[in-house]
Amino acid sequence: MKFTPERYSIADERMKPFIDPIEIWDYIYNTRPSKKSVREIIAKSLAKQRLNLEEVACLVNADSPDLIEEIKEGAKMLKRSIYGNRIVLFAPLYIGNKCTNDCLYCGFRISNKEAIRRTLTDEELVKEIESLEDNGQKRLILVYGEHPEYSPEYIAHTVKIAYSVKKGNGEIRRVNINAAPLDVEGFRIVKAAGIGTYQIFQETYNPEAYKTYHQQGRKADYSYRLTALDRAQEAGIDDVGIGALFGLYDWRFEVLALVRHANHLEACYNVGPHTISFPRVKDASGQNLKTGHFVSDEDFTKLVAILRLAVPYTGMILTAREPASLRDEIIQFGISQIDGGTNIEIGSYAEKSLVEKNLNRGQFQINDDRPLNEIIDELLDQDMIPSFCTACYRLGRTGEHFMEFSVPGFIKRYCTPNAILTLAEYLIDYAPQHTADKGWRVINSAIEKMEDEQMKASIHEKIRLLKSGKRDLYY
Repeated sequence: MKFTPERYSIADERMKPFIDPIEIWDYIYNTRPSKKSVREIIAKSLAKQRLNLEEVACLVNADSPDLIEEIKEGAKMLKRSIYGNRIVLFAPLYIGNKCTNDCLYCGFRISNKEAIRRTLTDEELVKEIESLEDNGQKRLILVYGEHPEYSPEYIAHTVKIAYSVKKGNGEIRRVNINAAPLDVEGFRIVKAAGIGTYQIFQETYNPEAYKTYHQQGRKADYSYRLTALDRAQEAGIDDVGIGALFGLYDWRFEVLALVRHANHLEACYNVGPHTISFPRVKDASGQNLKTGHFVSDEDFTKLVAILRLAVPYTGMILTAREPASLRDEIIQFGISQIDGGTNIEIGSYAEKSLVEKNLNRGQFQINDDRPLNEIIDELLDQDMIPSFCTACYRLGRTGEHFMEFSVPGFIKRYCTPNAILTLAEYLIDYAPQHTADKGWRVINSAIEKMEDEQMKASIHEKIRLLKSGKRDLYY
């Protein structure tokens, strides 16, 4: 089906904006935390119950150092309880930077005359994926500007290419998408290509602030973007990701709005977002952004911990926008996914020199440029299990089915064994010897700590099969 502008201007009366700024500010202004209330809220979260907006506002307003420390410790305990010591790894792959929007904070914006516009050819896309597979990547998120060339059919086409590329033992087992909102029909086309998560960030949930930053292009329509994931759900995509770009507006408002969005999705579709992301405003090509809402490292760490407590079972993504030292710290307070070995210059995985040339194709500046193996090595030093697992998606454990497994906490029975198996694959196929030595120690320690003797024996048998040449084994 050919792209036409009309496909993006169909009004869907079933879906109305659900963010009420007055309601959110009322919670922020009128909620007064006490030690007793904060501790009760943390206890509720540790019992794996979702928090309401008033409770989130209470945590947001807690400003004494001792209470903030208790919030962070609670988030750390909750993360360990639900996710164990594993961290899921992925890589972003930028397909094209053409864009019709003029978002003031973004290097892709149409008014940025310094940007060199480029879209990967099919051949270049294959080379990019082969380079990622050579490093051991199994999970990608494909990123596109908002432009008529990047239609649902084109997105589906690139997804199919990504799944088709096999090099040695390398393959991409899950392709997520970060792209413009679609209509219901467009989401159906993309779903048919076999995507994982469809991720759309509202950037800022405050309607007036949103107008300030988005004055041109389809993205200027606040309501159309806000209801995008409702249309995705209508199209059968039950695995979606939300996010806010912290620094555009008051972070307290954005935290409550993210929780409100998660509650909306769960109330309407019986499943909340699979992931929440919280990038911070960073330097971008040609950017001259003046805002009074930049978020300090201290507040950023606090808001991550609060979101972990607010939505216990939702995955949380921290990207390479943040420096390595801060990522290592914040991982402890609730992060379940990070990108590794990230390059955002278009074509830069295959052409390493493009990163050094800085051709202004990047959407923003990254601050953690560690190679994937270095990140894995450092995670292993912290006794964490780097994971490339994609089992739930291929076994239908998504949407409501995922909630059936994850909300009672049973998902941990699958996730840790699958993380171990994907790490074992990486150690066999890609790791240098010093990383392999660390990795096997972490794997053996993790298996030894398991109480289920039958599961321990099963994992050992699957590892034996992996060492004999089998691949892609999971529970």
